Order: sequence, then structure tokens, then C-alpha cells
Amino acid sequence: MNKIALSLLLALFFAVPAFSQMMDMPIEYKGGHGQMMKMGNMHKMDDLMGMCIEHANEIGLTDDQIIKMRPLHREMQKKQVRFKADRKIAEIELMEIMEVKDFDTEKARSAVEKIAKITTAHHLEMLKAMKEMRTILTDEQFKKMEKMMPMKAGEKKPADRMMKKQ
Repeated sequence: MNKIALSLLLALFFAVPAFSQMMDMPIEYKGGHGQMMKMGNMHKMDDLMGMCIEHANEIGLTDDQIIKMRPLHREMQKKQVRFKADRKIAEIELMEIMEVKDFDTEKARSAVEKIAKITTAHHLEMLKAMKEMRTILTDEQFKKMEKMMPMKAGEKKPADRMMKKQ
């Protein structure tokens, strides 16, 4: 039983930094409403909000919409910074626990759960902000924003992606 617990904790110990790196990967657009924001990139929601504000004219945002979006975007940026810091601190705490040869598996489990809770709470906050942002946009503006996603990733047209695959 102890070998299984140790194996699990070691796997988690090595998976947490890898997961952390995956969390910092850029948003990938693959089309469709459901693909716009993958769960692993939920913390990048503030980038999407910034893009909307940056391209307000192309999307057709009114002054009132921009006024509503700016404070929401600033809050999202603050939450993003807090999330990264809290997650990093929790990861360091886990590494401290595991530094000793015969570390306490209960403490390590608790530290892993803390990391998971931080991530879950952040994802829920981003979902709430995403929902609020989408209520500010009209359906037409939302569609325009979706079409802009590939351009933000450095691609000019969806046809360019097809050419690169060949």
C-alpha cells in the first residue's frame, strides 16, 4: 500500500510542474463555440477580453460596452496574477514536503489537493467572467470575435491553415 501511495505521489510530483507548464500554453482556436476556450486555457480568458477591447472597432463594440468590459478585464488580469502566484507557492510547498527521504504522504496529498482547489477556483472564476463578458456582446459581435481568433494566433485566414498542412 505504501509503495502505491509513494508511486502516486511521485507521479503527481512530476506531473504538477508539467501540468503547470501546460497551463501557460497559448489558446488554440479550432473553431466552434465549444472550442473557443479549452479548460486548460481557462486562465487565458483575460487575453480574450483584451483582444475584444483592442479590436473594438472591428467587432463593433459601443462605448457603453467598452466601459463595461474594461473593469472586468482589469479584474481578470488581477485574478490571473493571483492565480499564478498562489499556484506557484503551493507547488513550492509540495516540493518542500517531498524534499525529505521519508516525507509525510498525508501532507503531500493535502498539498496536491490544495493545488487542485486553487486551479478549480480559478477556472470557476474565469467561467463566471466569460459568461459576464458574453452577456455584454451581441450575437453578431460574438461571431466576429470568434472569426478574429485565428488572426490573433498569427494566421491571416483560415485558408492559410489549410495551406500549411500540405
